[in-house]
Amino acid sequence: MGVQKFGKESLMEKTNRYRQAGVDIDEGNRFVQLIRPHVKSTFRPEVATDIGGFGALFKMDMSRFRKPLLVSSTDGVGTKLKFSFLAQKYDTVGIDLVAMSVNDLVVQGAEPLFFLDYFATGRLESGVAVEVIKGIAEGCRQSGCALIGGETAEMAGFYQAGEFDLAGFAVGVVEEDDLIDGSKTQPGDIVLGLKSTGIHSNGYSLVRRIILEQMSLGVHDMLPGMNITVGEEVLKPTRIYVKAALAMAATGGVRGYVHITGGGFYDNIPRVLPEGCMVRIRRGSFPVPQIFDVLAKYGEVSTDEMYRVFNMGIGFVVIAKPESVAAIKAAAASCGEEVFEIGVVEKTSEAPHVVME
Repeated sequence: MGVQKFGKESLMEKTNRYRQAGVDIDEGNRFVQLIRPHVKSTFRPEVATDIGGFGALFKMDMSRFRKPLLVSSTDGVGTKLKFSFLAQKYDTVGIDLVAMSVNDLVVQGAEPLFFLDYFATGRLESGVAVEVIKGIAEGCRQSGCALIGGETAEMAGFYQAGEFDLAGFAVGVVEEDDLIDGSKTQPGDIVLGLKSTGIHSNGYSLVRRIILEQMSLGVHDMLPGMNITVGEEVLKPTRIYVKAALAMAATGGVRGYVHITGGGFYDNIPRVLPEGCMVRIRRGSFPVPQIFDVLAKYGEVSTDEMYRVFNMGIGFVVIAKPESVAAIKAAAASCGEEVFEIGVVEKTSEAPHVVME
């Protein structure tokens, strides 16, 4: 059988059939061109590729390191996206996506190097998708990492109309001798907390149930006792702590870092505590944003559960040497962060745990 040749008209007809099936190749190509300036605005000098290739290249400057460790993290935005769809606001969830990965990297003292995103939808709408990518680029600029590549998947019939999903993957690097893992934490160390912007990106299944179902509010309704709409409050982007965390680490006084995500205080802090150590947190030592009071009241959620599900106003925790507290606070403040002394490390004969008082 001879080689079959397709003329321009035949190829267009086949492309039209694919478009009729729900996938528009031309729209995908247009989207790439629209996001190009946003993506390139995040490039670091080590980026050795352009967007649109099959793989992204990053040339590390190995002269900076003696024993470098690569650190990786992946995450998504989760059901917070439902509020984005309802509000038709798409420019902040990309920041959330980056934050959830880079905040996990810097917990170990790692500098984020590059980020890749995965955007999946039933039908690609370039206007919406560009807003999302603009947010991702902003998150990368805030954390100093390059948006080096990604994937846009158009899967007709797989997602509800107007909906999409996001996932991201970040890679960072830390000098082995500078790794922060909490292993040197000891009784008497001071626990500091950095202020959150609000709910961040965890607990949204409960948030949606309370606000949309139990309170019967829409995204454009005002929250009771708060001068803000539901959408404006719950779509505040996750705070990115990278610059402050790297500055605090440079003081040499950090024993451990904790990113307060799903599991809140009770499940996240013990992850960096060595055997024989527990943390006592003082309630009232930091301001709790009003949104958490609203959720607890109208959702009838116990205080203990609130501190296990949400960050309660503290998005990032620092375990510090007592003699380094002043220097660490100054480093964080220089990066625009509010820091509170929220607790202390104590000795225990039990497994590492947290006590709230």
